[in-house]
Amino acid sequence: MAAPLTARRSVVVISDWVDGPHPEHDHPSSSKLPAHAVAPVSQPWTGDLAPAEVMGGYLERLPLALVAAGIVDQAEIWHHWRGEDEPPFRRDNAVLARRAFRIDGEHAPFASSQMHAFVEAFGAPHILVVLGLGVAPHLLELCANSIILYNSIDAPSLRVPRQVSEHFDLVLTGAQWQSDEVEARHPGMRIAILPVGPEFAAVDQFRPLGTPKDVDLIYVAAAQPYKRHDILFDALAQLPRDVRALCVFGYGEDADAFRHRACDQNLSIEFVGPPGVPIEEVNRLMNRARFGVVCGIDDGAPAILTEYMLAGLPVLANAELRCGLQFILPETGMTASTNGFADAILTMRETYEEYRPRQAVLERWTWQHSIVRLRAIIQQIHDAKQ
Repeated sequence: MAAPLTARRSVVVISDWVDGPHPEHDHPSSSKLPAHAVAPVSQPWTGDLAPAEVMGGYLERLPLALVAAGIVDQAEIWHHWRGEDEPPFRRDNAVLARRAFRIDGEHAPFASSQMHAFVEAFGAPHILVVLGLGVAPHLLELCANSIILYNSIDAPSLRVPRQVSEHFDLVLTGAQWQSDEVEARHPGMRIAILPVGPEFAAVDQFRPLGTPKDVDLIYVAAAQPYKRHDILFDALAQLPRDVRALCVFGYGEDADAFRHRACDQNLSIEFVGPPGVPIEEVNRLMNRARFGVVCGIDDGAPAILTEYMLAGLPVLANAELRCGLQFILPETGMTASTNGFADAILTMRETYEEYRPRQAVLERWTWQHSIVRLRAIIQQIHDAKQ
């Protein structure tokens, strides 16, 4: 039986992040509510209404945009927790909180009896956003009264089995081919090319600082194979060593190998992280560069596309990037093949001042633009459910 909706208009984003201190084995979950569900300071859907500032990463910006636009009153971000200790809770501000729920078994799509009990106790969110590897279908059945959105945050359009995706009211994609895949599995399902990373951009989180530019290019990406740093390194190996690059890693297992390769080949690359640095520092690092690069192919539409642009950097993107090339316009940057990346770096080095990337984003892809499109679709779904 479907749970009633929360008394206060709410949005919940469920990420596919699994955290906790015991990754080596699963711990049985419990349907008992976590401590944060009953503690007065962390009870859900309480407190005064407050304005929202749309800031953060893709996890935060979409729900905060829904609050800022007046579509919902409060937002929470949920993830799963392994281990025997109590799942954590954190309140970011008056309208956004984060909570974890003990996972039943670390196998996607993820199930949590605690999360199920929480929805039974406090109601289903008015809008439920499911990301990535997804959640078990019985939770979506419990949230049948919710408007359920999904985004894969990766190149595959649907990273969940059919018995999960059949519960979605709307799938957000990053390219037309992804939308075609969703339509093939679920004919007639609502679909919008509205990737949660580069869309819903925050106006002033990344911005020009007017500081000196002492490197040619920057690549902000996880130190993982799918981000294809090898394409950048191969290009730099062909170029004069006065072409300087800056690589910023938030996380990733390949950071040491990348540093060793740059040293072995005498590449002019400065490395930062892991661990990651605060957003303000990322903005400062971006402002040291003339342009940003995106080297991946099998990637979702990276949020960094519009983040570079808002910092005033045009973007050189891999022409084979499977999601997100719609953000590369004549005024925002250029694309290049893997074999042509070196020449394109030299071109961008000379022409970067000719682009107007920030203005293009402000006119098209900030959260104020994205939320207008999303609001209209949400209203259609709401009306159809009545």
